[in-house]
Amino acid sequence: MIKTVTKRATPKVAATTLFRARVPVARLARVEKVLARLGMKPGDAFNLLLAQIELREELPFAVTTQPTKLLSDAAQAQAWTDQLGDY
Repeated sequence: MIKTVTKRATPKVAATTLFRARVPVARLARVEKVLARLGMKPGDAFNLLLAQIELREELPFAVTTQPTKLLSDAAQAQAWTDQLGDY
């Protein structure tokens, strides 16, 4: 269920909409811990997501049923060395 409530703009404040969505409690708790480390709240992250969608005119990540295979630690290290050189 998605619910929106729109507030009118004033000369100093842009119009905003309250956006509500149902999310699993455990997922939100895990995400809030990650966002807290970044100094953010879920609403901040949601606004960033919307801004990226607006700028790119698409999702800022791939949505697929054929995900790229994750590399092993050794393969990732080699890929970094190939791209960035020895460090």
